[in-house]
Amino acid sequence: MTTHPHPTTTAAPKPAPARAARRAVRRDKQRRSPLLTALTALMLIYSLVPLVWLLINASKTQEGLFSSFGLWFDDDFALFTNIRDTLAYDNGVFVRWLLNTLLYVVLGAGGATALATLGGYALAKFDFPGKRGVFAVVIGAVAVPGTALAVPTFLMFSKLGLTNTPWAVIIPSLISPFGLYLMWTFAASAIPGELLEAARVDGAGELRTFLRICMPLLAPGIVTVALFTMVATWNNYFLPLIMLKDPDWYPLTLGLNAWNDQAATAGGQAIFHLVITGSLLTILPLLAAFLFLQRYWQSGLAAGGVKD
Repeated sequence: MTTHPHPTTTAAPKPAPARAARRAVRRDKQRRSPLLTALTALMLIYSLVPLVWLLINASKTQEGLFSSFGLWFDDDFALFTNIRDTLAYDNGVFVRWLLNTLLYVVLGAGGATALATLGGYALAKFDFPGKRGVFAVVIGAVAVPGTALAVPTFLMFSKLGLTNTPWAVIIPSLISPFGLYLMWTFAASAIPGELLEAARVDGAGELRTFLRICMPLLAPGIVTVALFTMVATWNNYFLPLIMLKDPDWYPLTLGLNAWNDQAATAGGQAIFHLVITGSLLTILPLLAAFLFLQRYWQSGLAAGGVKD
């Protein structure tokens, strides 16, 4: 009599570690904190309410600003009329202030980004005597507020005869200790040393290596520094305040403040709606810059750049 062996049952395979990790991540995503969601919603409201107030009130007439609720539109929608009046008021001085601000941003913030990129790359990838001293100076410069240096800068530029000129705003804007430190730390981690060695072995010079290989890897850091310096230069108020006396060289910050002071007087209240509309027009270029540059704000571009 032949006996047939009973079929053996095999245990179910255990999930692979990667699969278990993915399941854990999905479970963590499903656990949403109500407190964190509420805090995020409050921060979103806190950030958007001033913008909404500015947009709504820029669409009102001078009379509608004081006769209707601040967070609701008036019956008379006058946004485009206010924009036209703002651009044409006082022989188009707002356009002049806008062009001045663009000049300061392009030369000042653009130059600061270029210098920070070159300096940060050199400090991260080259060794030279006194490097630790440079690091200490950069850290110390980051800790010093810009307002503390405004008066010494004014006295120095006054001796050079550069006050009340655009150079008094552009030249100080070229120095960005925080941007230099940011590019230094970013270049140290974003550019593998093996990649530079491979480029040098292939016969590429230092300039070609920097432009063709390192610049694409530094793009996220460059965009970050550009946004920081651009916002700082665009919103710069105290330095132009002490450096400039001629209204023809005012940036938007000083120009709108002059309009606001005029609107606070008894005879200048008729331009208060122009101050609000001008403030709305002032922030639009910054919003456009953030939306345009956000696609370059990515990390991990160096992944897979070096073979093992």
